Amino acid sequence: MDISRINVDYLKSVDYKIRKPSECPTIEGLIIKDLEVHLDGRGDVIELFSQPWVENEGFVRPEHVYQSATDCGVIKCWHLHKIHTDQFAVTRGKIQVAAVDVRENSPTFGEVNSIFMGTQKPRLVKIPNGILHGWKALSSPRVIVINFQSHTFDSADEYRFPWDCVITEVWEPKNG
Repeated sequence: MDISRINVDYLKSVDYKIRKPSECPTIEGLIIKDLEVHLDGRGDVIELFSQPWVENEGFVRPEHVYQSATDCGVIKCWHLHKIHTDQFAVTRGKIQVAAVDVRENSPTFGEVNSIFMGTQKPRLVKIPNGILHGWKALSSPRVIVINFQSHTFDSADEYRFPWDCVITEVWEPKNG
């Protein structure tokens, strides 16, 4: 299905397979890179992006980089892109990312991946075009996310859906 034709009814018709975070990533093209912390007595340094990762690890060269703040408890989802790829890291706080493969011709169609990342577990995540995704801010007062997009932002390439139209059970925390 053409991404521009995806709607809430289509999203509700998909047979989702929610994976445990320990099983992820399972979605074709989704990449999680644990980032290295260089720690010494003065503080720390974390590389957020490097050109060799494009050449050797499957990331894409960013054309547009921005910072986003999300208040604790807020869920920013669901959306997907027809053209651009999102690649992001958290520089303050902790988030849960949810990614859903809604590409009908994909071998991982219907897979749902949940990824936890933040200052205690620094990671870079690549979300290819065609993957429905979003995040929930899990730390107070807010989280800071840096996005290394493959293309300059274009609102015509952002297809948005209500956060609670599908898969509300994926979001943490679950007490018990």
